[in-house]
Amino acid sequence: MTQSHTHDHVHGHTHGHAHNQPHGHDKAHDHAHAHGHAHQHDHQDLADILDLDAEVLHDHLTEVMAWVHEQTGDVATVLDLGAGTGAGTLALARRFPGATVTAVDVSPQMLQHLRHKAQAAGLADRIHTVEADLDGADGTKAADADLVWAANSLHHLADPVASLARIRGAIRPGGHLVAFEMDAFPRFLPGDELETRCHEAVTAMRAGDMPHLGADWAPLLRAAGFTVQAQRRFEIDLEPPLPEATGRYAQTSLRRLRQGLEGRLSPEDLAALEALAEAVPTRPDLTVRARRTAWVATP
Repeated sequence: MTQSHTHDHVHGHTHGHAHNQPHGHDKAHDHAHAHGHAHQHDHQDLADILDLDAEVLHDHLTEVMAWVHEQTGDVATVLDLGAGTGAGTLALARRFPGATVTAVDVSPQMLQHLRHKAQAAGLADRIHTVEADLDGADGTKAADADLVWAANSLHHLADPVASLARIRGAIRPGGHLVAFEMDAFPRFLPGDELETRCHEAVTAMRAGDMPHLGADWAPLLRAAGFTVQAQRRFEIDLEPPLPEATGRYAQTSLRRLRQGLEGRLSPEDLAALEALAEAVPTRPDLTVRARRTAWVATP
């Protein structure tokens, strides 16, 4: 979705609040948070990753939004929690042309980027932004939404059940929450041993920093007072011919991964990962594989 964190994994990114993120992307972002120029550089890097994710996985997001529309019907007001650079925000505005969409993110830079994209897409009159941390009450205090969309942002929450209970209070009677979360970070090179080791290292990191990444959100939603109406897993398996931006997407992702694993991999593996990132755009075996799951719930 994608605070702006990580980017989420890079991807998908997402953003709703500020915490210790574990993925390479996340860690790199948070560690640069308070360091002026470094933060600006990392912000741009993250924004690039989120935009590339949206470009490469455009068809996937279109499929997801069509399914969401089937589940919810037409709506008048949408709240996008952890909006990042606005891939979901713009997709929601297009899928629900009669709706106003409020995008919430902790990062003012991400929201500025989002506003520019909305302007360029001719959607600025229906998209509004709010700077807020999803771990606090500000993210939903002014909300009164028919549909709340939270993409790759819920796993950043410090207390998911408490935050979900606040979110439930922001939904109108008859409205819906759609939680959309990645099951695992994208993979680009099937069978590559180095990429596998990197993902194993990330899994070990995220166990402490983001314990809810890849979780089954149905029990957490129920604990917060929601009724889960539907659940669907979306498998992403892109093979050649790939979207034009796929090479840059994989390269930027692997470089952020390397940055976040500094000190957790051997110097040899780090050097090999940098070489892999350099070569990946021209690799004939380049693919994009990931899983994401959606839950539709009512208050």
